[in-house]
Amino acid sequence: MGSGNLLTDSPALYEARFPDPERLAGRWAEDTLRRYRAGPRVLDLGCGTGRDAAHLHRAGRTVTGTDLSTAMLDYARERHPGPEYRRADLRGFALGTFDAVVCLDSALLYCHTNDELDGFLASCHRALAPGGLLVAEMRNGAYFLGRTDLLDTPAVNAFTWRGTGYRSTTTLRVDRTAQLLRRTRVWTADDGSPPVEQRSAWRLLFPQELRHFLAAHGFTVLALYDGPGPRTEPPWRDGDTPGATADATADADRLHLIARRENP
Repeated sequence: MGSGNLLTDSPALYEARFPDPERLAGRWAEDTLRRYRAGPRVLDLGCGTGRDAAHLHRAGRTVTGTDLSTAMLDYARERHPGPEYRRADLRGFALGTFDAVVCLDSALLYCHTNDELDGFLASCHRALAPGGLLVAEMRNGAYFLGRTDLLDTPAVNAFTWRGTGYRSTTTLRVDRTAQLLRRTRVWTADDGSPPVEQRSAWRLLFPQELRHFLAAHGFTVLALYDGPGPRTEPPWRDGDTPGATADATADADRLHLIARRENP
């Protein structure tokens, strides 16, 4: 059994497995930035293949995209040019001054400990001009309080890319001691290559807990809601009002955050 992060190491395969031809995530982020009147300088943390960063660039913003994966950054520079792409760790960074920080697809939840989350928020506060926005989209830890519908039962996905059939078997489990949602994903391909097992984890972060951390780091929460968003069902569409639900609950498995960095 091989090991590694097949999707991170193969950005083109990542886009084949998670297609976003309508650029829904980027459009949602741009709509949110416009609604809350964010300035033009945007930092996209955990930018991955660069699809969303490039969409924000095409919308007229000056965008810096960051990721830890050099493969992702090389791919982004080639396939989604426009933004500046830099390697950085979202748990601690110094990249200049921005009007908005965008952090999509649960990237924030790779901060597994309180110290790592403090490092992320302290870095965001330093990076943002006074009044700047933090926009994030992530899994909702509260969803897993007493719910098991997404846990322990393997989910299978199959698709074909460049003539090769791929199959992923994904299992989620809650690590209550570490307050993490752990994911094991086994990849197989019909080209004769050995299986690859990938392990990762997200912080189970609860809405009230998130509010506390944000306040401690000088942020005011403007909206914290379930949906609609780019990964909800049904997904956000042009014209939808962000935060149509009154607040975040435990009934949906996504959180959407808009917070403002206050003046000292």
